[in-house]
Amino acid sequence: MVKEVVLGSAAGMLVLLALWGVDVTPFLLLGGLLLFFWYAWESKGLARGPAGPGFAVSARSVPKVRFEDIGGQEVAKRELLEALQFIKESEAAKRLGIRPLKGILLAGPPGNGKTLMAKAAASYAGAAFVAASGSEFVEVYAGVGAQRVRRLFQKARAAAQKEGKSCAVIFIDEIEVLGAKRGRSASHMEYDQTLNELLVQMDGLTEDDGVRVLVMAATNRPDLLDPALLRPGRFDRTVHVEMPDREGRLHILRIHTRNRPLAADVDLEELAREMYGFSGAQIESAVNEAAIHALRAGRSEIRREDFKEAIEKVMMGERLERKPRPEEQARIAHHEAGHAFISELVRPGSVSSVTVTSRGKALGYMRQAPEDDPYLHTRQDLLDQIAVCVAGACAEEVFFGSRSTGCAGDIRQAMTLAQQLVAAGMSRLGVVDMEVLPSEALHAEMQAIVKEQEAFARQQIEAHRDRIHEAALLLLEREKLDGDTFRSLIGPPAPVTSAG
Repeated sequence: MVKEVVLGSAAGMLVLLALWGVDVTPFLLLGGLLLFFWYAWESKGLARGPAGPGFAVSARSVPKVRFEDIGGQEVAKRELLEALQFIKESEAAKRLGIRPLKGILLAGPPGNGKTLMAKAAASYAGAAFVAASGSEFVEVYAGVGAQRVRRLFQKARAAAQKEGKSCAVIFIDEIEVLGAKRGRSASHMEYDQTLNELLVQMDGLTEDDGVRVLVMAATNRPDLLDPALLRPGRFDRTVHVEMPDREGRLHILRIHTRNRPLAADVDLEELAREMYGFSGAQIESAVNEAAIHALRAGRSEIRREDFKEAIEKVMMGERLERKPRPEEQARIAHHEAGHAFISELVRPGSVSSVTVTSRGKALGYMRQAPEDDPYLHTRQDLLDQIAVCVAGACAEEVFFGSRSTGCAGDIRQAMTLAQQLVAAGMSRLGVVDMEVLPSEALHAEMQAIVKEQEAFARQQIEAHRDRIHEAALLLLEREKLDGDTFRSLIGPPAPVTSAG
């Protein structure tokens, strides 16, 4: 950024001098000489220092991480450990004629331990660890990215030799910046040149220098990567680091709470269920926030209520001080009670908490906690979810005669679920190709699906109007109700399935 500012300022001064009638030829010659010497200095690697542009060249500077410290990714760890065995047992691999792996791609949503796995891999294999991010390779000037790729591989080998190790692990985070499909940037070939250099370096990985190099990379978007990068012989394996299931979340919770004082009312299995959809990073953050909440309250132990508060803070954001007007609070309470009632109606025991406390952009919310992690959704599952989404708007119509702008997010979510129904061939349209389906037909079918669920939710809310109103009044008084309290208020409704 500094170089761009300096060059832009110099160009502006030359234009200004030329407008004033000053001969700028000497300045151009001087600038050309300075650029030449700067480029020569840069190409020798002297301007960046011995470590290159921000690369960590020593494994000693990397915190030691063991695979035992990574929870919720047993399948991914097992697959990665198998690949690393070829490095640790290189002689046995040679006898069987096994070609050493050159690259391992860690793919999956953010916050699930891809970087931790790369560090654990380096520790497990006894390798030097060199880390970089994809953005460090790309600049305005042609050739700089390719030069940095070459320097990265040189530094990895040098670090291994310096530390007396026979292998090195290069970890490139956010590799989609560096390895995106070629030809997308027709006006600037720097991206393609950098990727070409990475492909050449990976093809040239040999043991001639006595150092085996394994390239590990992490990405959230493997679909953006160039096919030449993903072929066997470059990235030989793709290890999927997915969101943890309930057992995985329980494992992560045990890791992050093992050195923390927990109160007797803390049930980690219950918390793992409550944290459905959390990544490993979010679980760690929730545990940390629970400890902070306990500290603020002046307690020496972390209680169940601290974890409950922390989960909601991670999901929704910090509690806000804004106070809606009384009539708005009444509308919000009935809106959330409507959500919670239909949720209990179509899936008893699903409500975890309901509140009118403002967090983030939400004036209130109802939180669900599934009994088990679902991997598939039936048509009825999606229809029930749509009914829960539109129940808040229907409750506003039943109790106040109209809707409010607070229903907009619910309607968007309901339409997204309806689109999933159509895409899966579970609507009245049958099996369709979403790419050729006319947008008018798609919207009409989505609208019909949502309207059916609105009619169902409105009918059930009108039939149980008194119980929902009673729950809303108590919610206004207490601001928050847990699932058990809400269920005791509305009584055990006879389970029904939504329309459709």
